[in-house]
Amino acid sequence: MEDRVRLTIDNGVAHLRLNRPDKMNALDPAMFAAIIETGTQLGARNDIRAVVLSGEGRAFCAGLDLDRLVATANGEALIPSIDLMRRTHGIANYAQHLVWLWRELPVPVIAAVHGIAFGGGFQLALGADLRYLAPATKLAIIETKWGLVPDMCGTQLMRHLARDDVVRELTYTGRVFSAEQALAYGLATQLAEDPVGAALATAHEIAGRSPDAIRAAKRLLNLSAASDVATGLAAETAEQAALLGSANHLEAVASNLDNRTPRWSMT
Repeated sequence: MEDRVRLTIDNGVAHLRLNRPDKMNALDPAMFAAIIETGTQLGARNDIRAVVLSGEGRAFCAGLDLDRLVATANGEALIPSIDLMRRTHGIANYAQHLVWLWRELPVPVIAAVHGIAFGGGFQLALGADLRYLAPATKLAIIETKWGLVPDMCGTQLMRHLARDDVVRELTYTGRVFSAEQALAYGLATQLAEDPVGAALATAHEIAGRSPDAIRAAKRLLNLSAASDVATGLAAETAEQAALLGSANHLEAVASNLDNRTPRWSMT
């Protein structure tokens, strides 16, 4: 695990750092396994209130490891011993799960992106709820350069963020685009000179809110991307009914009235 990712937890905020700086955090089989294992562990914990994803060294993530791309040209599997045709993780295959697990994580996830985020690295950032980019960051949906398509949830996540023609142009050309362009397209949340610091600040702000309300809000926002209005409205009512009168709802009201730090109960 430490060979590929580093994890620290501070007051309910988990910070996962991709830790293969000599390869610009490129995704090799060990990196896939480490990210998925760590994300699965975080999703099972009830003391985690927000997550930050970042990369050590010069880049967030350069995408799929070049050795694996060369191996596929020689007839090998993209990820050894993994059948990507199988839906091994709900609606996703193994590679897609690397990205989709962050969307399904019960708490908000913030990607702090710097250097480059190409291909699978860009799609990993898309799996986060928010994306904070350093101004000099370069990004690309680069798969067509290698005769491939974005296949790690990118087509499903981009369509909710950017205009259809923008997504198509970036996908078809594989061109590198800037952080400022990403912000204009809707693919970035904000630019920050210190994206990790900004992401951690937001994560700690989120961690200060009722954990029940935050988790309910993420469930509703995830559902809104894949349901009709009637289903979404009914879900809003159900979530609110469960929160009203709950211990953390009462604590939120009391702490605001008393002007003090809330003491949340973790269930």
